[in-house]
This record gives sequence, C-alpha cells and structure tokens, in this order.
Amino acid sequence: MDPAGRPDPLAFIGDELAAMRENHLYRPLRVMSSAQGPVAVMDGREVISLSSNDYLGLSHHPRMKRAAIEAVERYGAGAGAVRTIAGTMTLHEALEAELAAFKHTEAVLTFQSGFTANTGVIPTITGEADLIVSDELNHASIIDGMRLSKAPRKVFKHADPESLRAVLAEAVTAGRDGHGQPYRLILVVTDGVFSMDGDIAPLPAIVEAAEAYGAAVMVDDAHASGVLGKDGRGSVSHFGLEGRVAIQVGTLSKAVGVLGGYVAGSQNLRDILVQRARPFLFSTSHPPAVAAACSEAIKIMVDEPWLIERLWANTRRFKTELTRLGFNTGHSETPITPVMLGNSETTIRFSSRLFEEGVFGTSVIFPTVALDRARIRTIVTAAHTDDQLDQALAAFDRVGRELGVIAG
Repeated sequence: MDPAGRPDPLAFIGDELAAMRENHLYRPLRVMSSAQGPVAVMDGREVISLSSNDYLGLSHHPRMKRAAIEAVERYGAGAGAVRTIAGTMTLHEALEAELAAFKHTEAVLTFQSGFTANTGVIPTITGEADLIVSDELNHASIIDGMRLSKAPRKVFKHADPESLRAVLAEAVTAGRDGHGQPYRLILVVTDGVFSMDGDIAPLPAIVEAAEAYGAAVMVDDAHASGVLGKDGRGSVSHFGLEGRVAIQVGTLSKAVGVLGGYVAGSQNLRDILVQRARPFLFSTSHPPAVAAACSEAIKIMVDEPWLIERLWANTRRFKTELTRLGFNTGHSETPITPVMLGNSETTIRFSSRLFEEGVFGTSVIFPTVALDRARIRTIVTAAHTDDQLDQALAAFDRVGRELGVIAG
C-alpha cells in the first residue's frame, strides 16, 4: 500500500521480480564509467570487455570523434524534430546516399535503431493480403515487426532451406483463402548472422527457394554489417547475392560504432517508408553528431580494411583456444562466440566470477534464449590485443575449472 493506505495496483511487479531472483533469472545492470573499448571500467573496476558489439573498435576511433565534434560545432546538438516536420538535414541525406552506394542498392532510409528499422519496414509493406515467412530464431525486432503487421505468418526451421521450401510450397498451393488465391506478397525474412549463436544464414539456398516460389527476401544484417562481405558490406555481399535480396536491414550501432539502423533497397521502398513507416514518422531523427560519425565510419571501413582482417584473426584465435580448453562454443561461425553452459544459475555465477577475474562476459539466459541454452556470449573485436585475449582466456580457464565446467 502507498502512504495513504491505498492498495498498489502494480504490486504484482514486485512478485515477478522476486520470482526472477529466486530462479536465477534476474541480472542487474553493470555501470560503465569509461569510454567503450576492449578495456572498460565497469562498476568501478577495470575489466577486459568481451560484451561489446563494437566489432571494429570504431566507437573510439579518432576520425569518428573528430567527425562528431565538427558536426556539433556546425549543426548543433539535436535535429529538432521528425524529418517530415522540421526538415531533413543534409547530413542525413548524405549518410543515406553513402550507405546506398556502400550496399550497392538504389536507396537507403535510416532509422533510430535496427529495432525500429524492422518494426518500421515489415508492417509498412505487408498486410492482410500478404504472408510473412520467418526463420524460427530470428531477432526479437523481426518478431515484433511481424506482430505489428496484419499479415499472417509462418515459420520455417532454423537455417533450413528445405523446411522453407516446404512452407512456401504449401503457401503457394493453398493461397491466402485455402483455395489457391495468391498472396500479394510472400516475404521471407531471416537474420544474416544470428545474434545469440553466431551462425550465418544459408542465404544462397534461401534466396533460391524464395525465387522458385515468387517470394521476396529480407535480410537483417545487423551482426554481418562491418563483419562479412567486401569492406564489411554484409552477408548479401559475402555470398555474392547483390540484386537478388529485396530488402536489407542494417545497423549503425555495432560495427559502425554509433547508433541507428537503416533499410536498403529500391527507391520505391524508401519512398513508401518515408510516407508510412511509423518509427520514421513519429520519432526525432539522429542528432548531427551521430549522422556525421556514421558517415565517417563507412569511409573508414573502406580506407582501413585491416580492421576487419584483425577482427577475424582475433576471432579465429579466441575460438580455437576456447575449444582447446574444453569449452563448447556451439555452431558459431563469426565473432559472436557463445560459451554454452546450459544452466542459468551456473551461467550467472560464471559471469560473476569472470568479472572478479577482470573479464566482463555477459550471461545470456531465459527469456533471451531457451531455459537449457544459457551461455556466456562473447565478442572479440579488432581492438583487442593478443595480451588482452590471453588474459581473458586464462580467466575462462580458471573459472571453468573452479566451477567444474571444464576438466580440472
């Protein structure tokens, strides 16, 4: 009850939190008091960070900081309002033109995040006359985007093109009325790289299946941006599928090192999103510093290819050593390297002990993953040194032996 003796209608929240703590599903936030980087100060302690999506170390790159500062000096701290109300800044238009050229597409529209890009594009282009076909392990933002659409949806088995073909065959045969009336659009949606397991979608087979049944393909390349493909152009570039994927969603918050998301595709797609995508129409656009830094990041990825080379060298080394120590890293093919522990209580204890050993490795538990699939999700970056990786691996070895996760 409150001080006046009235019952609290939100009291159930406290009960739910208590249950989460009792079941080892509650995780407090760590507070960072330094710049993001391979070494950061978390909760007042200097630790090696293996939990950042800053794949190329661009968040603290000198060119990025300089671009942001210059944009603030010239354009101020904020954009003022939604682009359709206050006007679209030249910085936003320039960034979108650079991204379109980088992605080899006609046009790009930026959003405030990768999440809002997905929840903007999916409901905008699909409706009751359409069908969405989704990989069962797609990102939460894709799932929420589908929920916001009036289109029916079907799910195919994770990264399984034969399952996709079966779903598409049934959909085309039955149609939207069960009697063969065709859907206006069948949209096949998949992540390019899956954010929890680090595996790469079999895009060539997915595209071939979609083409066989007249469907369009949408790829969320959040964790492939800056990681796969020429100069980090993503999974579509990685597999040589330019021109065969209708929609690419990318992020500006991970390898690009700043904030935001974007949708790349045709000019018509961009135009309809400007008119109808709700996150674009009802949210203020990127501040000038963000837009300018993102533009600079695209240039850096082209100018400094050794950053991606270093990222992959660190990734191969870290994965190899974790496996040699006896850890299970699942099916990862990318810098996302899960250390599979299964039990949530063990995983939270493991993460806490790593922190005490000077390593920040985030525990990922239910509901982000299944109850029996808890893991420490690690990401090495291009900015990590050999010595930092050695220290992190030594900490994993000590904690793993202490907790009986690997042989002593």
